[in-house]
Amino acid sequence: MNMDEQRLSETPDVAGAYPRLSGEQIEMLSRRGEKRPVQRGDVLVAEGQRERDFLVVLAGEVAVIEGYGTPKARTVRVHGPHRFLDELGLLTGQPSFVSMVAHEPGEVLAVPLNGLHELVREEPDLGDLILRSFLARRELLIGGITGIKIVGSRYSPDSRRLRELAARNRVPHTWIDLEEDPGAEELLRRLSISASDTPVVIWRDRVLRNPSNAELARVAGLRRSGQDEAMCDVVVVGAGPAGLAAAVYGASEGLATVVLDAVAIGGQAGTSSRIENYLGFPAGISGAELADRAAVQAKKFGADLTVPAEAVRLGWHDSDQIVHLDDGAQLRTRTVVIATGARYRRLDVPRLSEFEGTSVYYAATFMEAVFCELQPVSVVGGGNSAGQAAVFLARHAAQVRLIILHDDLNRDMSRYLVDQIERLPNVEVLRNTEITELIGDEGRLQALGVRDTRTGERQEIPTTVLFPFIGAQPCTGWLASSVALDERGYVLTGAQVRTDARQPVMLETSRPGVVAVGDVRSGSIKRVASAVGEGSMAVRLIHDHLARFGHPADRQRSRAAT
Repeated sequence: MNMDEQRLSETPDVAGAYPRLSGEQIEMLSRRGEKRPVQRGDVLVAEGQRERDFLVVLAGEVAVIEGYGTPKARTVRVHGPHRFLDELGLLTGQPSFVSMVAHEPGEVLAVPLNGLHELVREEPDLGDLILRSFLARRELLIGGITGIKIVGSRYSPDSRRLRELAARNRVPHTWIDLEEDPGAEELLRRLSISASDTPVVIWRDRVLRNPSNAELARVAGLRRSGQDEAMCDVVVVGAGPAGLAAAVYGASEGLATVVLDAVAIGGQAGTSSRIENYLGFPAGISGAELADRAAVQAKKFGADLTVPAEAVRLGWHDSDQIVHLDDGAQLRTRTVVIATGARYRRLDVPRLSEFEGTSVYYAATFMEAVFCELQPVSVVGGGNSAGQAAVFLARHAAQVRLIILHDDLNRDMSRYLVDQIERLPNVEVLRNTEITELIGDEGRLQALGVRDTRTGERQEIPTTVLFPFIGAQPCTGWLASSVALDERGYVLTGAQVRTDARQPVMLETSRPGVVAVGDVRSGSIKRVASAVGEGSMAVRLIHDHLARFGHPADRQRSRAAT
């Protein structure tokens, strides 16, 4: 790249994304790192580089460049003295999506990641500053760089699958729609790719034709190649709030902890645009930010987070548990935390599968909002998830209709959401209404056929995107006969488990050493706060179980936990 001779303008601080460190903070960091001179053109971090240090600019100027070394190279950020580099991927182990290049001679401070973790434990204010900045930078990066390109048809289920994986895991990416982008077909021709090979994922020099979720995850740095099959203390299956809480508390107390999730960190809560009733966040917090914060915490304490990795069966050998994964790998562990949660039920209406993934979505995030711009959309359900979706989508859609089977919005929805919905001019609540028909063709929804359950009157409602939030089904198909389930498929725990062999333990399933937490557990309270509480409680039960089996270190940890 031919870098300009003139001095670049430093990127202004936006929403706390680019703070300047104080002399005292730099002095603290200096004790953990080393100062390095840099020359103009030195590549401090290369695009795609995974292992790297935390870097602070002491003197000179560093440019953040997308596509460095290519004809399309573009400077997206510039940092001067006392600013630090990088973003959330440094803490979560992802490769860098940009290059960081010295624009003029100067000096940087390089702090190894383990040294940074040690320091922020001692200086939490500094840790909060870095984490807030990294979270804000990831948001800006998602909207500010090309990142991974996904090329395909918006009506292709495989396109939807890949886009959901990238969006749910907050991977910077660009969606190129074959139906909407006139340059998309030309791009495919230049790459000698036929329409039957789509969707296609492109990043740097790699082109993947209709890749699996695991292949995309490896390119994006979400999942490392291979899996450590050494014995671990606990495998947490599911990375929603309950699973992440178990990971944070387990890893922080010295347990060798592995966390798996089939789709993304955050679980169902990660799809929420705003959680407003979680203790300690009076202004609310998005599900994605809550998940990011928890993932950083878990990794800081040494937990191994693997996404996507789907558990397909739970077995055992002697007193050990064996978690079988979809790629054939097997994880051997002393204990298991089942935190796979629940997914929204499907509508009982003809032609539903024809529109799923193209016009019918089970999450309302910024990715789905793109399809709703100035469109008529409908949300089905009377709970908080449906209410949050209606409020969020009202900022994008021309009209939002909230469809409920009864006549009282207050029955299942928190009052703060009801108040917001009633104030929104473009949200209409259809009470005592059920959907009877989906109207459209070629996977494109055009309208809903609905019926008034009191009068029997039928009508058609213009709708191009539909969001069903009508209750949940537990994700327990992978458990088969491994643990006892109730009549609806939720995991039985504690006193619900009837056995003469032992005294039932709270949260423990019918199988010793296996506990269930969060929405997957029979009788659980479907709230983020209760899920987090159960996840943390599970770690104490794991300590007790390990101590009962006579591991000296585990007995010591159990006493410490007490």
